[in-house]
Amino acid sequence: MVVLKHADEIEKARASNRIVAEVLVVLREKVKPGLTTRELDKIAEGIAEKRGAKPAFKGYRGYPFSLCTSVNDEVVHGMPSNRVLIEGDIIGLDFGVYYQGLYGDSAV
Repeated sequence: MVVLKHADEIEKARASNRIVAEVLVVLREKVKPGLTTRELDKIAEGIAEKRGAKPAFKGYRGYPFSLCTSVNDEVVHGMPSNRVLIEGDIIGLDFGVYYQGLYGDSAV
């Protein structure tokens, strides 16, 4: 079954995803050797809360973080940690928010 959204719901979905996009752009700029994935998580959570959004992953089935991080060969949806990023690491970032009754979610 397909559920059609009203114009106001579509705008709310856009607003949620704009916050997600903003967070991922900032994180992409912040990623550098010497930073931990836990620090990236704190940055993501801070931006979301500043925008009035709730990090969607935090608390879902007990998940303790706002961000999912995967470094190098780690499987998607890894947990942020105190692991220090080094030159040459490849990192995947997945983030979502709940805002104005709708979810936004994306990954880079």
